[in-house]
Amino acid sequence: MKTYKIAAIPADGIGPEVIDAGTRVLSALAGHLGGMSFDVTTFDWGSDYYKTHGSMMPEDALEQLKPFDAIYFGAVGAPDVPDHITLWGLRLPICQGFDQYANVRPTRIMAGVKAPLRDVGVGDLDWVIVRENSEGEYSGNGGRTHKGLPEEVATEVSIFTRVGVTRIMRYAFSLAQSRPRKLLTVVTKSNAQRYGMVMWDEIAAEVALEFPDVTWDKMLVDAMTVRMTLNPQSLDTIVATNLHADILSDLAGALAGSLGVAPTANIDPERRFPSMFEPIHGSAFDITGKGIANPVATFWTAAQMLEHIGEPAAAEHLMSAVDRVCEAGILTPDVGGTATTDEVTKAVIEAVKGRNALT
Repeated sequence: MKTYKIAAIPADGIGPEVIDAGTRVLSALAGHLGGMSFDVTTFDWGSDYYKTHGSMMPEDALEQLKPFDAIYFGAVGAPDVPDHITLWGLRLPICQGFDQYANVRPTRIMAGVKAPLRDVGVGDLDWVIVRENSEGEYSGNGGRTHKGLPEEVATEVSIFTRVGVTRIMRYAFSLAQSRPRKLLTVVTKSNAQRYGMVMWDEIAAEVALEFPDVTWDKMLVDAMTVRMTLNPQSLDTIVATNLHADILSDLAGALAGSLGVAPTANIDPERRFPSMFEPIHGSAFDITGKGIANPVATFWTAAQMLEHIGEPAAAEHLMSAVDRVCEAGILTPDVGGTATTDEVTKAVIEAVKGRNALT
C-alpha cells in the first residue's frame, strides 16, 4: 500500500472547517478504493500563531514541509492582522520558497449549481486558468521612502524574466495540448505596459511554435473580462500574469456560481519540492463557525492533489462523487442550497463509498 505524507495547514477563518472536511473525504476515499493511505500532519500556522509568536510560521517552516508529498492549505487572512502580513508571512513564502510557479485554477459550472450568466449552463463554461505564480506583479520588489511626509513615494515593481515567462507559457501550452479543444488564450496588457507585457507577447509567440497543434489567441485583460462574461464558450485554457490571473480567476469562480466551488493547485512542475493545494475562497470570517462553508472547492482541490501525486483514478472517483452530490441538490447557501458543511461532506463520503444516500 502506498502511503502519502500530506502536510495540512488549515490556517485562518473557514480554513480549518474545510480542511477537516477534505481530510475526512480523503480518508473515506482511501478506505473505499484501497491501495493507498494518507498520513496527514497538521501545522497550526496562521494568524493565531502570529499573535502568539510574532510570525505566521516558524523560521524553519520550509524545511519542515520538504519531506511531504503535498501541502493541503486552507485559507489565510484575519480581520485583526494586516493582509500583507498574513499573505507574505505564510502563503507566498511557501509558493516562492518551493518555486511553485504554476498556479492552476480549473473552473466549470457544476450540475445543480445555478450560475449567474443568462443562458449559460453545464458544459458552457469549462476553463483552466494558468497563473504565473512566482514573479510579475507579486514579486515583492519595491519600497517606500519619506514615509508620512507629503513627498512620500511608494513603488511596486513588476518583474518579468525570460525564464519565468517561458516556463509558464510552456506549461500552459502543454496543458492546452492535453485538453480536448487544444485551445489557449494568452492574456496580456501590452498596449499600455510596453516592456514586460510586450516581452510576454513575444515569448508566447516563440513558445507557440513548439505546439503547432494548439490554437491560440491573445486578449488584453480588460477585454478578457468582457469575453469571459459574454462569450464563455469561446474559452478553454487561459494563461495570464500573477495579478491578472488572480483577478480573472475570481471572476471565473463567480461566473461558475461561487468561489466556494473554485480550487487551486500551486505546482512545482519539476517536482523538486512539494506542491500546495488550496481552495481560493479565502478565510471568509463572515461565516466562520457557522457551519455553512462550502467544502466543494476543497474537495476539488484534493482531486487536483491526487492527480499530482499520481492517483488520477482516485481523483476521478472523487470528482464523480462531488458531481453527484451537487446534482442531487445537496448544496451550501452560497450556491442556493440549505445544507451545512457537514451535510455536504457526509453526502460526498457516502457517494465516494458508492452508496445511494443522496437525499
